[in-house]
Amino acid sequence: MRITVEEADSGSSAINRNALRATRRQKVVILGAGFGGLAAAMGLRPADVDVTVIDRRNYHLFQPLLYQVATAGLSPAQIAMPIRRILSRQANVSVLMERVEGIDKEARIVKTANRRIAYDYLIIATGARHAYFGKDEWAETAPGLKTIADATEIRARILSAFERAEAAEDEADRERFLTFVVGGGGPTGVELAGAIAELAKKVIVRDFRRIDSSSARVVLVEAGGVGLPAMPPILSEKARRHLEMLGVEVLLKAAVTRCDVQGVTLADGREIQSSCVLWAAGVMASKAAKWLGVPADRAGRVHADRNLNPPGNNDIFVIGDTAAVTDENGGAVPGVAPAAKQMGEHAARAILAELEGRPTRPFRYREFGRLATIGRKAAVADFGRIRLSGLGAWLVWNIAHLWFLVGFRNRAAVFMDWALAYIRYDRSARLITDRHER
Repeated sequence: MRITVEEADSGSSAINRNALRATRRQKVVILGAGFGGLAAAMGLRPADVDVTVIDRRNYHLFQPLLYQVATAGLSPAQIAMPIRRILSRQANVSVLMERVEGIDKEARIVKTANRRIAYDYLIIATGARHAYFGKDEWAETAPGLKTIADATEIRARILSAFERAEAAEDEADRERFLTFVVGGGGPTGVELAGAIAELAKKVIVRDFRRIDSSSARVVLVEAGGVGLPAMPPILSEKARRHLEMLGVEVLLKAAVTRCDVQGVTLADGREIQSSCVLWAAGVMASKAAKWLGVPADRAGRVHADRNLNPPGNNDIFVIGDTAAVTDENGGAVPGVAPAAKQMGEHAARAILAELEGRPTRPFRYREFGRLATIGRKAAVADFGRIRLSGLGAWLVWNIAHLWFLVGFRNRAAVFMDWALAYIRYDRSARLITDRHER
């Protein structure tokens, strides 16, 4: 006898759950369709289970290239694809565009605004958002970069700054409009700063008549003592030199203490007048720990064991930026796309193993390397014993990001845009489309 979701939802508490699960197809619910969520869904393709993927948006986003949308290098459609299209050929998957509001672990139910969805196994891959370290009021002034909406707003702010500078009569105002501050020296901050500098100094230099866009000041502010702290020191230093060659001012050990429409103030008292402040200094996980009522780290990530289960919840997996996981050597698994994909694949394998009565193996993270691009023909790459910088690293970065893009059409479109931009020093997506013009 097969029991439907509705029957499971409304059934009496007297029903023996184990007997119920034995009489029907198991139900796997996946929250989030990022790299981890999609990898989990695809890993369950051969399973005799019903999979439900829930995401508040209808598309999968390739976040590593968001900065190129924000700096007019690519259009949003080139780095996103509808979730339904990606999973359309997988018969055991259904997709819901819903916003999760909570989880009832005892009843095994995911709560959304419109429905209650029963599960036997739950995979949480709800990602992270940008964090302001207790200064959430800065979000209005200094947007972060996690969504397409963020990217198009940032693009509007950057391009509007040049337009306002062109129209300004006062020299002080013009200088403020032509000053860009990026908070955070991780990969996103480094890539944003380098791309803005290239845009100003190479791409749009012939577009304006009253201003010299190449005089734009781009400042990268990092509270720590080194940029790209996850990289070996020698590569971090090379990245700093590449940025400075592009004209970016790199300020280390420079924590932001004030951020408003006039610019920022640093801990040492320095003030930087700017009309365009962007934030890439930290992340905060989704509300998964709160939904589950389990411990979390300072970034809100759920503490998970080596099987990616939160404490005492063997039917729940947390993956990607939602999870705080250590590898076999005790090191933290980084919040990068390859790690999320590996976690998703592991969760799918663990569910298949349990359904088939096989033992599960602990999650093992395979480090394939770390990459960051600074600008044209400039990047750094760490593959353990092999470390690259400059043109070689830049080529590897391009190949890796094309490979991770979902869909041949997106890969072809991005490749063509990159090739034309390389030949012509142009960016075709220089559109101010944000309705809240700054």
